[in-house]
Amino acid sequence: MTSRRRAATLLLLASFLFSGNAGQAQAAGYRYWSFWERDGNQWTYATQGPSTARPYDGDVQGFRFAVSEDSGDATKPRGTADFATICANTPAQDGKKRIALVIDFGTTTDAPSGETPPPARTGCVPTAPDATTAEALAAVAKPLRYNTNALLCAIAGYPEAGCGEQVSTEKKPSTASREEKENGGPSAGLLAGAAAVAALGAAAVWQARRRRNG
Repeated sequence: MTSRRRAATLLLLASFLFSGNAGQAQAAGYRYWSFWERDGNQWTYATQGPSTARPYDGDVQGFRFAVSEDSGDATKPRGTADFATICANTPAQDGKKRIALVIDFGTTTDAPSGETPPPARTGCVPTAPDATTAEALAAVAKPLRYNTNALLCAIAGYPEAGCGEQVSTEKKPSTASREEKENGGPSAGLLAGAAAVAALGAAAVWQARRRRNG
């Protein structure tokens, strides 16, 4: 490789180091209702669907509409209301259990085109001891809509159409360093490396010119 070609290669590498991590990568996400269970002060992703889950008296169940890549990336319901708060005005009844529900319709960012999410709501449902979460939800948030695979598509008619459809999202590459994530830009180590490559490239150019003129 000649000195001139070596210089061009080094300068190209430096340019790549500066710009390679600056862009954003496209990722696939899904717009859907996620189902959650309240454990103390924490939300945990439900391990079964609302049509088979049978909560106990005093349990808090949550739903959140959002765009997420998977269950590990799913957005939790907002708010801190607990069972005592949600069911404060619903006295206990013999032969029935009370289920507290938190329904978060999400943000305009995650809403389908042309739709506006309703305000979040809570509800306390006295129901039969063997009732499922879906049955409790139907008592306070009709109409519900399901697809042929029993996937919950809409709560209280929202959204009007669609069910777990795939959408494109933007996210920063996972290879970004901790310093880059915290500072919102390339890390100092990356910049230093790119500067060193650029310096080598400049030296190679100078050497090539010196030989040509010598």
